[in-house]
Amino acid sequence: MLLLGGIMYWWMSTNKPEVTPETTTNTEIVADSIATTTQNSLTESTVVLSDSLQQVAAQNKLGAFAKSAISGKNGTSVLENELVKLTIDNKGGQITEALIKNYKTYDSLPLYMVKDKNASFNINFGTTDNRILNTAGLFFEPTLTKNGDNQVLSMKLKVSDSKYLEYRYEMKPNEYMVDFSIRSIGLSDVINTSNAINLDWSLNGYRHEKSMKTENTMYSWFYYKTDDEVEYLNPGNSEIANDVDWVAFKQHFFTSNLLTDKPFNNATVTSTDLVLNAEIDTVFTKKYELKTPLALSGGELNYNMKWFYGPSGYNLLKKYEGTNLDETADLGWGIFGFLNRTVFYPVFNFLKGFIGSYGLLIILMTVVVRILMSPLVYKSYLSSAKMKVIRPELQALNEKYPGKENTMKRQQETMAVQRKAGVSMMSGCIPALLQMPIFFALFKFFPTNIDLRQKNFLWANDLSSYDTVFKLPFEIPFYGDHVSLFPILASIAIFFYMKMNQSQQANMQAPTQEGMPDMSKMMKYMIYFSPIMMLFFFNNYASSLSLYYFISNLLTIIIMLVIKNFVIDEDKIHAQIEENKKKPAKAKSKFRQRLDDAMKQAQEQQAAQKGKKK
Repeated sequence: MLLLGGIMYWWMSTNKPEVTPETTTNTEIVADSIATTTQNSLTESTVVLSDSLQQVAAQNKLGAFAKSAISGKNGTSVLENELVKLTIDNKGGQITEALIKNYKTYDSLPLYMVKDKNASFNINFGTTDNRILNTAGLFFEPTLTKNGDNQVLSMKLKVSDSKYLEYRYEMKPNEYMVDFSIRSIGLSDVINTSNAINLDWSLNGYRHEKSMKTENTMYSWFYYKTDDEVEYLNPGNSEIANDVDWVAFKQHFFTSNLLTDKPFNNATVTSTDLVLNAEIDTVFTKKYELKTPLALSGGELNYNMKWFYGPSGYNLLKKYEGTNLDETADLGWGIFGFLNRTVFYPVFNFLKGFIGSYGLLIILMTVVVRILMSPLVYKSYLSSAKMKVIRPELQALNEKYPGKENTMKRQQETMAVQRKAGVSMMSGCIPALLQMPIFFALFKFFPTNIDLRQKNFLWANDLSSYDTVFKLPFEIPFYGDHVSLFPILASIAIFFYMKMNQSQQANMQAPTQEGMPDMSKMMKYMIYFSPIMMLFFFNNYASSLSLYYFISNLLTIIIMLVIKNFVIDEDKIHAQIEENKKKPAKAKSKFRQRLDDAMKQAQEQQAAQKGKKK
């Protein structure tokens, strides 16, 4: 049995079929091939199924505009020239970045008007298949081309290749203004005309300047042009306007504008203050909003517009003739704006042509203004000298006609003496009044002049904002947390000017009459109050303005000293007054006659009342 078992084991071992390596490999390949084919079939089936589901979902959600979701791609296009760089997103076809070149923020960062979704541009409309859509959430197809030297970007929101809504941007070289059009092609049977088509544009304004309080509360405004008039909107308000040609979201030195050739009607404009506490640093200052319906023409949209992202400088904006955009430069109203446009800007532009330092330019401009105003200073000082000469006579009248019962008589005699001497109280007041428009015009000129922005002079590193020589570890109410030197110098100059001017004003005033306030005492208080008020107010204001007032008052003091010591001769003035007294009295004007008659009537009534009491 053992022998038979051994023979059988040997026979089975020697006759076992051999399996070659090739056979094993082929078997494995076949198995792998079957598995791969099965997997690919499943993947392709899944992709087809997924695409089908997406198409169905897009069709259900967007209807005719499903193509934009199916073929739309994330991405951006860039329009850029020497002045501005605009980034336009495929999603929404809108500007998502607007970089103003050649300018920096107060902390030396790139200056963006639009970035990180602080702005939104959207058209809301209804479709004939009863859907309400928003362009801000839909994908546009970009095409970037050239038109001569101009860059052209066409953004199409497609229903098909022959039906679409197009945003068209065209940027010129060296130009802030960008042409922009909204146009629909073949959508008359897609857009539901019974629903309003609404354009919504909003922007949260970034803080750009050193003094957030000044930037936000004094120079950031919502401007819009309607009925050929430029209006502005106070923060926290909303208005409905018709025939709106443009809107401007202005932020001190920079502005975001949308202009249209077809005026907006029933447009809602809104301005919201985003600064809850001016002492706390903030990213945004104001929120601006425009909501307006768009009108169809032949069932299609057709608007030619313009975007402007850039400086709000007067010299730049005035070249866009017929738009009135230069009024957003905020040069003041009425006579103040007129002086800035016709006098101060031409003088400033002329001087900057050959003076590199803007601090020296301000000083030279101040010298020019004070020289032009010196005749008014002379007239005022001459009137003061004349009043000083006749003052003893006026004092004698007070003694001759004492008491309240002689008030009218005393006033009549005072006016008679002034008339005979050829002296008028108004001759001293008018020169001072004529200088007031200059003061208020320049109050607007320097803080809004973008040429002074971030230009340094001496210790001031930005003439459009306050200078700082010492940072306080605490906050002083109405003053701030820093010490500015230019306002201190201006306040000292004002003090000495008012000190010198006090004696002049005392001469201009008639002797204090009984029952009347003593103006000389009030002037003594004003000598100290005015410089302190100036110091507190201008500590947070543009250093260029404080520099101007410092130099201006210094020059005025010098001019007054020259007039007093080298021009005015009181002996000659006294002799002239005596000659005037000898001349026959001039015929009274109608106004003077009515005034004298009124005073005489009042005097008679006063005498009659006195007689009744007796």
